[in-house]
Amino acid sequence: MPLRGTMLLALAALPGVVLGRAARMVSGRGQMPAARSAVRCTATEPTLASFPLGAVEAEFRRRKRASGCLYPHKVEVLQAMEPFVERHLNILKTECKGIPDALLVAIVGDTVTEEALPTYQTLLNTFEGMEDPTGTSESPWARWSRGWTAEENRHGDILNKFLYLTGRIDMRAMEVTVHNLIKDGFNPSGEKDPYRGIIYTSFQERATKISHQNVARLCGEAGAKRLAILTTRIAGDEARHEMAYQAFMKEIFRLDPSNAMISFNEMMKAQIVMPAELMTDASNPNLFDDFSRVAQRIGVYTAVDYAHIIAYLVTEFNAENMTGLNAEAQAAQESVCALPRRYEKLAERSMKGIMAHKEEDLVGKFSWLHRPH
Repeated sequence: MPLRGTMLLALAALPGVVLGRAARMVSGRGQMPAARSAVRCTATEPTLASFPLGAVEAEFRRRKRASGCLYPHKVEVLQAMEPFVERHLNILKTECKGIPDALLVAIVGDTVTEEALPTYQTLLNTFEGMEDPTGTSESPWARWSRGWTAEENRHGDILNKFLYLTGRIDMRAMEVTVHNLIKDGFNPSGEKDPYRGIIYTSFQERATKISHQNVARLCGEAGAKRLAILTTRIAGDEARHEMAYQAFMKEIFRLDPSNAMISFNEMMKAQIVMPAELMTDASNPNLFDDFSRVAQRIGVYTAVDYAHIIAYLVTEFNAENMTGLNAEAQAAQESVCALPRRYEKLAERSMKGIMAHKEEDLVGKFSWLHRPH
């Protein structure tokens, strides 16, 4: 072996020697610098004797000391500062850790509902007189439908991203639920009737507003301030949409009071179907019922809220005082005005049953939550 190769191998065998640098010195392309005097430094901060290190971290530091580093004194200072840095970690945002599992379940369920938006736009296009036959129709009804969809689309997007960033959600399980809900759809019993459709959306927008408002309140109590602000803004969107649909329905009552009253009574007696009632994660056949129980138990959206919305709409549409109705509409008027009290009694009984369930038993059923190993 040539002399130069022998020297390179010998140098490479020495600890801490960089082969590239050694090769330059042997080949004459570099000069050996004058030996530096050894620097011994001792940090003034406390030592790390009581600071726990994992086996991998400890081995990494041992090898780093053996191989040397460019700034040994500064490294020693930074390592000695670690207990000090530990005391400042609370500056970092960890608000999602404070969100109870039950509230997370409610938020995931709300997100799944919002993410099924394609179904809702399809539904609007089934109501006669409100269709968008070309997909770009300039009809005010079609423009409303597309604009409403565009605003609603933001809700699912932002909630989805927030849940991903919490690190506490099994996003695949949630996306499976969204996929299945869009695939399976839902039927609000609108029967292509535009009056029924607008009554349904008048109710449902108020329901989602109430749900997001209560989520915002609970998030604030749990210390999740950013999520509280986010859901408050979503509730604000829902409030604007609620006002619009209710304004549409009031005008229908003015123009066609008898048929409007009949449709109102029909929709309220048939009960309002929740958009996510067919949700499934392919493992729990009772997923929506379990989600509904959790949401009711923590006060996100309850049977009492449902009864109150009926009462609100009866008042908002001035149903009790409307005159000039035909005989069928008068019977519908009497029926619909009696519904709030009836549903309030049913809601009270329903809530007693809901509160009898243990929260931990309900939450443990969901595939959406990451479980500690």
